[in-house]
Amino acid sequence: MNILVTGAGGFLGSHLSEKLLKMGHRVVGVDNFITGNPNNLKHLEHPNFKFIQHDVCDQREFAEKFDQIYFLASPASPIDYVQFPLETIYVGSYGCRNYLELAQQHNARFLLTSTSEVYGDPQIHPQTEDYWGNVNPIGPRSVYDEAKRYAEALTMAFHRSCGVDVRIARIFNTYGPRMRHNDGRVIPAFITQALQGKALTVFGTGHQTRSFCYCLDLVDGLIALMNGDKTGPYNLGNPHELTMLQLAEEINQITGNTGGITYKELPKDDPTRRRPDLTNTTRDLGWRPTIKFADGIDRTIKWFAETLE
Repeated sequence: MNILVTGAGGFLGSHLSEKLLKMGHRVVGVDNFITGNPNNLKHLEHPNFKFIQHDVCDQREFAEKFDQIYFLASPASPIDYVQFPLETIYVGSYGCRNYLELAQQHNARFLLTSTSEVYGDPQIHPQTEDYWGNVNPIGPRSVYDEAKRYAEALTMAFHRSCGVDVRIARIFNTYGPRMRHNDGRVIPAFITQALQGKALTVFGTGHQTRSFCYCLDLVDGLIALMNGDKTGPYNLGNPHELTMLQLAEEINQITGNTGGITYKELPKDDPTRRRPDLTNTTRDLGWRPTIKFADGIDRTIKWFAETLE
């Protein structure tokens, strides 16, 4: 198939593009590198891969006719929301609309990568897809949270009103090689600090939880959703839940870091708990993550150690 991947220069988009090429598809990647990295694509010198540096918020014509469109474009870290608030909310609105319209023109299937952030600071645990969320619409994280909630609404409007074939994935915390060392998310932050012999910065008491899914598992989930026959939304993630203290202690132990842990004030609207309920995902898509956290974090630490220079 001819497949378009927006956000292809990002951590997850590059892994998805690589997997699609291995499956024999032709892939066109789009990214403006606002948070993506050209180095993520250097190894994709492949006759079936074409890259276009472009901002998805700007309309453009494509020479190819696409069968599938994966919409991964968006900053995805709290420090990015602070630095690029307008760009973050625009990519979920103008950008998403542009590629839904492209899907309509090409009669292509469209997959939106939404996020567990649509659940906000959840009042039910674990989170199921029928939960409407607890989101502060004007807080510092709202440009990302509400952009994704709007993108979901827009995607379903194109599906119901225009007949566009769509899929919606709600991605929980994902990690692995090619994450930016300074992107502000907890695993890159902890690993970078540990490898430099520094104290790991834990916010609040450290008892808030996250559930971490290795990138290759997540990519398989996206492909299963795209090629399945259900619209969603579906949670994609790993239900292996850790407190931030547990995560910090494990990374210090693996790396041999003796810097310990330091504490800072919890950021505003930081979710206290996060774990996906995969009941619907497993039943309808036949997908569950298979890579154990110990294996995934070991691979990730090794990649960070090799590239930290």
